[in-house]
Amino acid sequence: MAIITGTATTFSGSPGMQGLREDLSDIIYLVSPSTTPFMTNAGRGTADAVLHEWQVDSLAAANTANAQFQGDDVATFSAASVTSRLGNRTQISRKEVIISGTLDAVSKAGRRTELAYQMQKRGRELKIDMESILLSNQAKVTGAAATAPKLASVLSWIITNVSHVGTNPTGDGTDARVDGTPRAITEAMFQTVLKSIFTNSSEDVDVIMLGPGNKQAFSAFTGNATKQVDVMEKKLVNTVDVYVGDFHTVNVIANRFMRTRDALILNWSYWSVDYLRPFTQVPLAKTGDAEKRMILAEYTLTAKNEKSSGAIYDLTSP
Repeated sequence: MAIITGTATTFSGSPGMQGLREDLSDIIYLVSPSTTPFMTNAGRGTADAVLHEWQVDSLAAANTANAQFQGDDVATFSAASVTSRLGNRTQISRKEVIISGTLDAVSKAGRRTELAYQMQKRGRELKIDMESILLSNQAKVTGAAATAPKLASVLSWIITNVSHVGTNPTGDGTDARVDGTPRAITEAMFQTVLKSIFTNSSEDVDVIMLGPGNKQAFSAFTGNATKQVDVMEKKLVNTVDVYVGDFHTVNVIANRFMRTRDALILNWSYWSVDYLRPFTQVPLAKTGDAEKRMILAEYTLTAKNEKSSGAIYDLTSP
């Protein structure tokens, strides 16, 4: 049926439009990914200088010829082993906000002050920047007047227990990896690396961390060939969240902020994000009718001993 001529409606141009109130929800829906598995699970410590250093050591190989005469005197001594000294540079990451005085004064939906809301957002954005940096392929940079200092990321440390096509870095943070031609992920790759970790480290690993596509590929490995069906709950389980191998029982998680071509097998106890300056809000000088703020962190990555962990590099992503 047609609307009778003269009927006041809510449509544009109708007299009824003039008195309508705005209907704007007082909730702001923000669903952008913000979880940071590496930063959340790695240790947290302090750094006291822009070059943060630590030492690593290893035991001598087993000596199957270690048989001695009865009553024998000690005439020779094994030389004391020398520790290796490693270090990483601190990196400054920041986010900035400038809000006009008028915008903070007017009534707003979903937040009381624009400055507080934007600072909260910038804090979450800074965390995902840092997560991405820590898991990137980045060597340490000392920095200079025209060069920002940078930390060496996870990929520049792990070299012993690896499966890769490209070229390993030196393992002291001074150079990045050279990527090779990607290949499809296989369960055999993980079995090889887990065996290598068992051979070279007395520690258990905690997690296998992959990009989303390769997490799905991992769940399709033959170790999970039989899908689990819960008839009562009407559930079909087709995922691998815990991998039980010959040497390690490992949690399997996805990380949105790592490179899709990498899979990291980590012992959390041997990785730490150390702060020279923790997350800090800094008011900036007021030069006009606006409020300026900065949130920053100065931090570095400590790879306490890379032999505790492993990696599979140069993967395609389904």
